[in-house]
Amino acid sequence: MVLPLFVCPGEGVKREIGSMPGNFQMSVDQLVRECEEVRGLGLGGVILFGLPETKDELASGAYAEDGIVQRALAAVKREVPGLLLITDVCNCEYTSHGHCGLVKGDDVDNDATLDWLARAAVSHARAGADIVAPSDMMDGRVGAIRTALDEVGFSGIPILSYAAKFASVFYGPFREAADSAPQFGDRRSYQMDPANAREAMREIELDLEEGADMIIVKPAMPYLDLIREARVRFDVPIAAYQVSGEFSMIVAAAERGWIDYDRAVMESLIGIRRAGADFVLTYFAKVAARLL
Repeated sequence: MVLPLFVCPGEGVKREIGSMPGNFQMSVDQLVRECEEVRGLGLGGVILFGLPETKDELASGAYAEDGIVQRALAAVKREVPGLLLITDVCNCEYTSHGHCGLVKGDDVDNDATLDWLARAAVSHARAGADIVAPSDMMDGRVGAIRTALDEVGFSGIPILSYAAKFASVFYGPFREAADSAPQFGDRRSYQMDPANAREAMREIELDLEEGADMIIVKPAMPYLDLIREARVRFDVPIAAYQVSGEFSMIVAAAERGWIDYDRAVMESLIGIRRAGADFVLTYFAKVAARLL
């Protein structure tokens, strides 16, 4: 299990996310303490999402050498050695408009965005990332990132691609957590249609051809069939992301006494694992580790 964490500017900051009880936006010092706990629980690692000091139309905070995720990586790598560090490589948290790439007119320019993603991945690797995970869904981004990493000596850094990422309603709470809601329109022009299972398999195949080492299916529970299909077709590590909406629904129902919290957490994770996921990105990681 991999725990998603949100790092923000400041010192001594640990701000609970309203729609995701028990999850926090944390400054680097608090993030280090959280990562110490994660290592102590024996989890598989963490994936970092950043909230920058400022945003602009060029997502410059995503690939700045002193960006918030880059500073967090350096601190955790120094203070919590041995913990696996994965970074989300995207732009939506860093753009003033909340979209995942360079906006021209009413559309995101796919090809122009690839340079941002490649630069962000390289900056993460330099700061200490063990794995980079592009989540933007731009076509060709895995190849661009692989080339950029190899050119500067990071050929050993694996790419965990969000290859099958759907335009899902279940991302709602995350957008509060990462302050990444689009200011106009939506992301359906570059994220995938929930009805289109065939496209998911094509996207996974293309990303693997471009150099992805592992893939993610996101969300998890509404797409268990695609986790299973990917497991049958592709002999690579497969992750599933149990996203914020899946987490928050279970928490809300348990708070109202409608379901048993511990059993619901474990049953949901077992279902994802049974479908074929080798590892799960989940906000229940610490809870499940204690239950196990």
